[in-house]
Amino acid sequence: MPIYRLPRQIAFPAPSLAEPDGLLAVGGDLSAERLLAAYAAGIFPWYSDGDPILWWSPDPRMVLEPGRLHVPASLRRTLRRGLYRVTADRAFGRVIRRCAAKGRPGQDGTWITSEMVSAYERLHALGYAHSFEAWAGEELAGGLYGVSLGGAFFGESMFADRPDASKSAFAVGVRWLAARGIRLVDCQVRTEHLARFGAEEVPRTEFLDRLAGALVSPTLRGPWELPGPAAG
Repeated sequence: MPIYRLPRQIAFPAPSLAEPDGLLAVGGDLSAERLLAAYAAGIFPWYSDGDPILWWSPDPRMVLEPGRLHVPASLRRTLRRGLYRVTADRAFGRVIRRCAAKGRPGQDGTWITSEMVSAYERLHALGYAHSFEAWAGEELAGGLYGVSLGGAFFGESMFADRPDASKSAFAVGVRWLAARGIRLVDCQVRTEHLARFGAEEVPRTEFLDRLAGALVSPTLRGPWELPGPAAG
């Protein structure tokens, strides 16, 4: 199948036209309008510094239904002990930069380029991109960020500088999303880490159907705020 070059106008080919690895299109820009259109269509950007912008829609897709979150026993103990205070939208810029700087097994460099950081900070300023943070005292110990659109949350990346920090932020954040009617958390591609939380792979067609249903709901615009220290 061909790889589609995006035109100047904001438009994407159908996800069903993606390559077997999920690669769908190349080019375009990271404007807020294009990013939101991409997420609404089940597409996301992922590329390395020095490469053109690449757009993906993998099949299968890893998803989590917030109400079916599974918290492993060891993490439940961490949460009960109150090792971390979990917040939302308190340090978005710091979280995305720590995600960019964190080394990943099998990866040379980062896919979170400076261009990506700027783009998602613009989405954050508009109330669409959000972070969940785990604090050890005044130290940012871990966190994650993603995009909220309709009744869906599209997880992008997470980092941890202390054990269970990002897991704590994820568990508390997903519970908070579930309580506010978020129906779908997009985890993009399979990892064993996410599978332990109850995420599962579904065919792209099913993901797109579930996404369409979730997008009927109004978007929970930011800034977000969690309850006090008891949030964990």
